[in-house]
Amino acid sequence: MQNQEKKIRVAILGVGNCASSLVQGVEYYTKFSDKTSGLMADDIGGYKAADIEFVCGFDVDERKIGTPLKEAIFAKPNCTMVLNADIASEAPIYRSPVIDGVSPQMAAYPEANRFVIKDELKNTDILKDGVSYDKNEVNALREEIIAQLREHQAEVLINYLPVGSQQATEFYAEICLELGISLVNCIPVFIASDPVWEQRFIDAGIPIIGDDMRSQFGASIVSQMLQELAFERGHHVKAHIQRNVGGNTDFLNMEDKNRLKSKKISKENVIRAQNDIRGISTEDSFLHAGPSEYIAFYGDNKVANFRLELEGFMGAPVVFDAQLSVQDSPNSAGVVIDAIRYVYVARELGLVGALRGPSASTQKTPPEQMMFSDAIYECHALAKRELTASTRKQLKVAVAQAI
Repeated sequence: MQNQEKKIRVAILGVGNCASSLVQGVEYYTKFSDKTSGLMADDIGGYKAADIEFVCGFDVDERKIGTPLKEAIFAKPNCTMVLNADIASEAPIYRSPVIDGVSPQMAAYPEANRFVIKDELKNTDILKDGVSYDKNEVNALREEIIAQLREHQAEVLINYLPVGSQQATEFYAEICLELGISLVNCIPVFIASDPVWEQRFIDAGIPIIGDDMRSQFGASIVSQMLQELAFERGHHVKAHIQRNVGGNTDFLNMEDKNRLKSKKISKENVIRAQNDIRGISTEDSFLHAGPSEYIAFYGDNKVANFRLELEGFMGAPVVFDAQLSVQDSPNSAGVVIDAIRYVYVARELGLVGALRGPSASTQKTPPEQMMFSDAIYECHALAKRELTASTRKQLKVAVAQAI
């Protein structure tokens, strides 16, 4: 049943550009409830943008900790477009352990462009100095975070940590399991798509969505649709290359190539999945996707370049070259605003584990890759609170009977 208050209580992990656009967007579509342009779904299971309530956030940056959300989302190094400056949320921003969440190479860049770790958290940074890394301090912060999430009665946690934050993501996934909080995992640390992690969420009776958010009209969804189009029109894909540049902290973080392995896998999964679904070998196809360069001048603008080399009728060559320029964080927010509502409706319906359709629609590496039309079918059904063959298997009662 839908809750009586009609509020989805959301905590944000990492109050960066994506969080800024999401908060701006939720308040924008709340104030202008007649505006639906820009939204993929106005109503999901009875929930609209106005039904999302941000209750708290967690960060490591001294410019954000201790401030209300309405201020933190505009603090440096955030550089996303301000499309709605009139923010009311007083949700507090609490400190978080760093763990592996900040790439050490960021220290070489100006403070306005990078994270500035609060002094009291520097001993929780395992990448800066593993010798002085204080596990006791991290454990104490863990108890502090659990108390804060309980106090604010958070029901959904959005993971906006930087790419490569494997241990930090697992730290918060464990907290979600302990507290019964649903996770929307927007980064390429594989939780929802990992069978072992998913089983733990199933056992805890919690639905989740992941992994690695794909933007509303961004490089990944464009690559998927181009790959689908090529196959549906009878073409062989000899090469599919996608390259991205940008100037926000996400791209700066990814200048550390050691943090890019999972991101590259995740972005290429989007393209390769369309071969796998159709049983088409990739052995004679060159597939490449990934970030290529940080250019501070671009700010939150991301520029993606595509090149597809195809073989058509009788092997005739077809070459497709294109460029896409988007504001990265609003593009992200347009998807996450839906993911929050999908996972919450799933909670109310008694679904557990990684949601197949919403994950395939909103994430680059879901537990099950789908064609675009199949993912949308699952999303539309959940939005209407209708069960499908997929979601029936994820009902708590069905899972219990299968054990």
